[in-house]
Amino acid sequence: MSDGSPLPGTARIGRTALTVADLDRTVEFYRDVVGLTVQTRAATTATLGAGETPLLVLERDDDAPPRSRAQAGLFHNAFEVPSRAALGAALDRIRERWQLDGASDHFVSEALYLTDPEDNGVEIYTDTPRETWPRADDGTIQLGTAPLDLDDVSAASDGSAAVPSGTTVGHVHLEVSDIDAARSFYAETLGFRTQTETESALFLAAGDYHHHVGVNTWNGRSRPAGGRGLSWFEVVVPDDEALAAVRRRLAETDVAVTDRDRGIETSDPDGITVRLRTD
Repeated sequence: MSDGSPLPGTARIGRTALTVADLDRTVEFYRDVVGLTVQTRAATTATLGAGETPLLVLERDDDAPPRSRAQAGLFHNAFEVPSRAALGAALDRIRERWQLDGASDHFVSEALYLTDPEDNGVEIYTDTPRETWPRADDGTIQLGTAPLDLDDVSAASDGSAAVPSGTTVGHVHLEVSDIDAARSFYAETLGFRTQTETESALFLAAGDYHHHVGVNTWNGRSRPAGGRGLSWFEVVVPDDEALAAVRRRLAETDVAVTDRDRGIETSDPDGITVRLRTD
C-alpha cells in the first residue's frame, strides 16, 4: 500500500515533449502563435521556452504513426502566462496567424484553446488572483466553465510577439481510459491531491494550486498511448527527499521505474511517460 504522503506544495510541471512528423511547421507554430522562444534546434529536435526556461521539447520521428482516435494521450498542454496583458497578446497572435478553438473563464483562470499543426491540444491561460478561487469546505478548489469576454482580453494586450519570462507549463491535461486507474496512479502513488472531480474527469495538484494534472475520459479512449503526440512530461520536485518518497511509492505498487539524470522515469496505466526530477 502507498504511504499516502503527498507531493510537496512546491512541486510543479517542468517540460513536456511531443513526437512530431513536421518539425519545421511545429516549431513555427509554437514560436509565432504560442510565442515561445526557440532555445536549441537540431535536425530532429528543438527546445522552446520562455526566457532561459525550457518548456517544450519537439522530437521528430518520421516513422511514428499518427495517434489513433482510440489511444490515450494528450488532451492539451497548458502554458500559463503571468498576466492578462500577455494573454491578450496571445489572443492577438492567434487571431492574426491561426484559429481559436474556444475560450473559457474557469473561475480560477482565463483560458484560450487551439490545436497545433500535429493535432495536439494547446491551452494558453492566466490565473486569476488566488484569493478569489472558489473553494469547498475542505479547501479543495472548484473549477467551472463560463464564457470569456474576448474583446476585454484583447483590450488588455501588450502587443508582445513572445510570451514573457515567467511563463510556465502550468498543467498538462491527459486523455485516459479509466478514471479510477488514473486516480490510483496520480493521487495515491505519485501524491497529487484531488481538487475537482466529476464522473468523467479528475483535476489534481500539488499544494493548493487548482491543478497540475487533469485527466478525462470524454472521448472514450481505450488503447495505450503511442505514436505521435505526447512523448513525456516532467514533474519537478524540490529535493532528493521528495523524489525518494515517490520512488518508494512506485516500488510499493510494483510500477516499473527507470533512472534518469537527476531523476526517474515511469509510465501511468495508459502508457503515458512521466519523468520526475529534482528542481
